[in-house]
Amino acid sequence: MRGFSMLEVLVAFVILALVGTALFRLFSGALNNASAAEDYSRAVLVAESVLAEAAGTPPLREAAQSGNADDGRIEWTTRVTPYIAPQINPDTESGSELMTTRLWRIVAEVRFAGHDGKPRTLTLATVRIGAKDAQ
Repeated sequence: MRGFSMLEVLVAFVILALVGTALFRLFSGALNNASAAEDYSRAVLVAESVLAEAAGTPPLREAAQSGNADDGRIEWTTRVTPYIAPQINPDTESGSELMTTRLWRIVAEVRFAGHDGKPRTLTLATVRIGAKDAQ
């Protein structure tokens, strides 16, 4: 009966160690990605929430608000400004001055620390129609 030589056992342990190290790195990377996804998901939820609140609070008027969520880990800012189209036909612009409504642009910006500690920013925006004379 012939057994394994010491060299064969040593090579088998080296191969096992290399495969084990690669698997641990793979699992560690997957955990980091899951943590980053959780951070972004929480930031999106906060941004959607504050955007919906700012857009749903009548009357719409030019304003800015800020605050924090998640025990201060997420900071947010909302801004409501009149919407200005990139290129306006002069006839359309003069006609819109007679209207009692206007478009408002609502922006929610969320700042948070990523899983690596670097600051991250997420911005969501929408456009709503509202009264022109709301001051």
